Amino acid sequence: MKAATNKRRTTKQAAADEILPEYDFSRAARNKYASRYAAGSAVVVLEPDVAAAFPTSGEANEALRALAGIIQKRAGVHTSVNAARKVRAPQG
Repeated sequence: MKAATNKRRTTKQAAADEILPEYDFSRAARNKYASRYAAGSAVVVLEPDVAAAFPTSGEANEALRALAGIIQKRAGVHTSVNAARKVRAPQG
């Protein structure tokens, strides 16, 4: 059996044009997914053609991780090459 609650319902009066009378938000939960976003999730909107290539978020993440690895490797090569050029460059 459910225990009776002693909470009083307090609601602010909304303007007549804001909320229709048939809408009932008495059982609504606030910030239902807020904890997921607080954990570091980011929402990214993909163009339809890109979304078609990656039907699941796991596949999109896998492809992006692979691309990020390639970018980091290439950036590391360019960085070391540029650093070597600066060391070898004649001063004058």
